[in-house]
Amino acid sequence: MVNKEIKIILKNLGLTSKQKGCSNGEKWFSSGETLKSFSPVDNSLIGEVRMANKSDYNIVIKDAKKAFKSFTKIPAPKRGELVRQLGNSLRKNKSDLGALVSWEMGKSLQEGLGEVQEMIDICDFATGLSRQLYGLTMHSERPDHRMYEQYHPLGIIGIISAFNFPVAVWSWNVTLAWVCGNVCIWKPSEKTPFCSLACQKLVSDILKKNNINSGVSCLLIGDKSLGQLLSEDNNINLLSATGSTKMGKDVAMRVGKRLGKTLLELGGNNAMIITENADIKHAINNLVFGAIGTSGQRCTSTRRVIVHSTIFDHIKKELIKAYNQIKIGSPLDESNHMGPLIDQNAVEQYMQAINDIKDQGGKFVIEGGVLEGKKYNSSNYVKPVIAEVKNEYEIVQKETFAPILYLICYEGGVENAIKISNNVKQGLSSSIFTQDLKESEKFLSQIGSDCGIANVNIGTSGAEIGGAFGGEKETGGGRESGSDSWKIYMRRQTNTINYSSEIPLAQGINFNLDN
Repeated sequence: MVNKEIKIILKNLGLTSKQKGCSNGEKWFSSGETLKSFSPVDNSLIGEVRMANKSDYNIVIKDAKKAFKSFTKIPAPKRGELVRQLGNSLRKNKSDLGALVSWEMGKSLQEGLGEVQEMIDICDFATGLSRQLYGLTMHSERPDHRMYEQYHPLGIIGIISAFNFPVAVWSWNVTLAWVCGNVCIWKPSEKTPFCSLACQKLVSDILKKNNINSGVSCLLIGDKSLGQLLSEDNNINLLSATGSTKMGKDVAMRVGKRLGKTLLELGGNNAMIITENADIKHAINNLVFGAIGTSGQRCTSTRRVIVHSTIFDHIKKELIKAYNQIKIGSPLDESNHMGPLIDQNAVEQYMQAINDIKDQGGKFVIEGGVLEGKKYNSSNYVKPVIAEVKNEYEIVQKETFAPILYLICYEGGVENAIKISNNVKQGLSSSIFTQDLKESEKFLSQIGSDCGIANVNIGTSGAEIGGAFGGEKETGGGRESGSDSWKIYMRRQTNTINYSSEIPLAQGINFNLDN
């Protein structure tokens, strides 16, 4: 039976507990099997969704191709107006959508509301961007020639998103894609279907209000076969995929076979360095949030903390003190710091990681386990873990999506800490805590952090939309959100115009048929 509070939230968002999982922005349809969504908070039923299948996919592709032909002709500032309206709709529905994110994903209500605010922020950014899609003018080596570059829309943007940010990552993509003149097809995680349904409902209402063709924003809820269809389809001009490195490698292989374009945001194994020159209180507060925020299920969660030997024991004591103050329980209760993991599969991976730590020689500073008792209304609640390890342990080299923090000691200068931080396959986020200017500058230099995000006296987790978000190595190399990330959603074209009566060639080549 559906929780009464969830029913009210769904009603406020224009949804019911039984929905069809495919939309072209105008109609809702689907012909696949039924998916049930249960809240990790208390195992209550959020609702049922009839998933999309291949035949639904083919309909959506056809609608998207048709929509692109007309949508791309709309001036960019007017496309930006649609994004502005989406931002206003999100403001109006922030409390309900934020609560739905908390119920269905399990992150704290404060983080759920923060995720919706992130959507609002990217709408503001993209609206302004719609009047700034610039190119460059360059000097030609040929007289009476003008050379410049411009950007054109790609076409259909496929979006595959993960459960941990069930709405924000979609908004990063769809807002920029729209102002750039593209249309979108979204395949969200099956673990958070109602969050995506709510977003699609808001978008559908805006498209209808503005008499925009269906197909501009499409939704496909279903299993990984839909992701494979998007990966292998030449109609998809760019596939933006967020998730595990394993998933990203599969997507890259399938898209690569057709020489398509990808934007990959994959795993993180993020480290915080604390030097002997750090403000320790400041570092501990940032570290604890980075490690246990969203129950360690952020791609930017702090997985490793690399501490100088002279303060190692002190940091350990401060962490023990801080972790003993962590309140775990329903994420809807704002007095709690940490909620549940997303599902039992995540709990199993957490328990396996704990066993691997033991087998590989790690020492537990804070031991873990599944929490039991009346306070916990599901078996998805776990204890946050701190383990003293070596960076080369196999388990440390992996990303475990859970609140497990690895405590690593380093000797000597900051160069040694940076080396340890970089010595993993992933390269998303990193940070250093120090009051020493030389240490911070070394960390940010060419031979410093090899991550896409490198922070000084700020944790690894959390990012503003104004900067480009993404990482290197097995994180995939993609960039989303701010800065000039919009360029990935467009094709670059170099143009040269000859306004003379001559036909000079570049590099001084002389080719004259009259001779």
